[in-house]
Amino acid sequence: MSFIVSLSSRNISCFQHAFVPQSAAFLTMFQAAAKTLSVATTTAATLTRGTSFSLRRYCKKTPAKLRVSQAVAGADLGANVKVQGWVRSVRPQKANLFLHVNDGSSLQSLQVVASSELNDPLLTLGSAVEVTGTLRKSPNQKQAVELEADQIHVVGDCNPVDFPFKIKERHSLEYIRQFPHLRCRTNAFSSLLRIRSEATTAVHSYFKENGFVQIHTPVITSNDCEGAGELFQVETSGPDNEEGEKFFSVPAFLTVSGQLHLEVMSGAFSRVYTFGPTFRAENSQSRRHLAEFYMVEAEVSFTQSLEDLTKDTVEAMLKKRFPVITYSEAIDILNHSSQKFTFPTDWGCDLQTEHEKYLVKHCGNVPVFVTDYPYDLKPFYARDNQDHPKHTAAAVDLLVPGVGELCGGSLREERLDLLRARLEEAGLGDTYSWYLDLRRFGSVPHGGFGLGFERYLQCILGVDNIKDVIAFPRSSHSCLL
Repeated sequence: MSFIVSLSSRNISCFQHAFVPQSAAFLTMFQAAAKTLSVATTTAATLTRGTSFSLRRYCKKTPAKLRVSQAVAGADLGANVKVQGWVRSVRPQKANLFLHVNDGSSLQSLQVVASSELNDPLLTLGSAVEVTGTLRKSPNQKQAVELEADQIHVVGDCNPVDFPFKIKERHSLEYIRQFPHLRCRTNAFSSLLRIRSEATTAVHSYFKENGFVQIHTPVITSNDCEGAGELFQVETSGPDNEEGEKFFSVPAFLTVSGQLHLEVMSGAFSRVYTFGPTFRAENSQSRRHLAEFYMVEAEVSFTQSLEDLTKDTVEAMLKKRFPVITYSEAIDILNHSSQKFTFPTDWGCDLQTEHEKYLVKHCGNVPVFVTDYPYDLKPFYARDNQDHPKHTAAAVDLLVPGVGELCGGSLREERLDLLRARLEEAGLGDTYSWYLDLRRFGSVPHGGFGLGFERYLQCILGVDNIKDVIAFPRSSHSCLL
């Protein structure tokens, strides 16, 4: 820049020497231009120094950002680190301030130790903070490490009076269920959600390791897989909609199962599965029913018996072997029981929750498979055992402690003539003509099952109410958020 100024000055001197006779106005103009250039040069030099300073600051070592799970595991011990999260507890003392901070990555919170000078009235339960300091071994046996804070910045304050959760109170799952937008901030519910996430990963890992192809089955469908009629119908809304006009040209519903779509895919892939939301319009407030829940469903081609489903698939996925009884044996057990049941236990009746729980208890309070249900109790796709006079279907349910039915499956009717006869008997021949095509073109024996994911979590965690194992429960007369 100094070179440019010098060059400009010389140029002006040369200009003056060559054009002395010219008007003084020209000289004044060029002198002003030179002055402007000089100021610009000085400003540019200042900016250059400022840029260099900024670069030096940028290159200065910054604290390593750690998640709480990394910090409590002892990562970067002795280093200058930054942790961000929410305050789970505050304990001010005369000389020191103790905080527990969690970011959701771990059940265990990170203890923060700071000088009392860093205390802030905004540091309360639920407030969001950013803490910078040195990660050190803790002298206290309750935790392996702690963060000696140099700086504590309150990112978002939280009014402890209005906040529905208190530090020294134990809140029941029933209580925190009232606050679906806040309950994920409690230890209990955040732990449930982390387990749910891990279980989801485990389900996908099992199917991937065993050669299943994942299929994204549709949420909106024109099929009623269960034939129960408990469907949510999908309709458009708005001022421009004409009455009676159907968006899809046919009645459309939220899916109750992805099974029929999986059966389509099982004609090209021998092992398929889906894992997604399903919907049932059951007007029930029980602790084991939801209007929206997740189902793990699988379909396997070239199956020969129910054992292919119960032992080779369901038991393999759950990593357990369970006792097996037939429906007829289950009815005998119920009828020989001294317990009085509310619902009848005659052969041909549908098993109710009270029956399922008794059968589980009778078998040693362990999960039990019940097979070969009455043919008339099962949907049109269940394979006919042709075992008159009782006439059963090759269907199976898995009953588990505390919940009742967890999983249901069957062999599918692959024989075209029998399937056509049953569909026509139910008046569904035209509706399911495409389903008959699956049997006409390269059909093979196949079967599948569906497992209720929330009930599975209920079972393994011992949670009493199914609404406490899903982030945003939907049920009859309840759709918060």
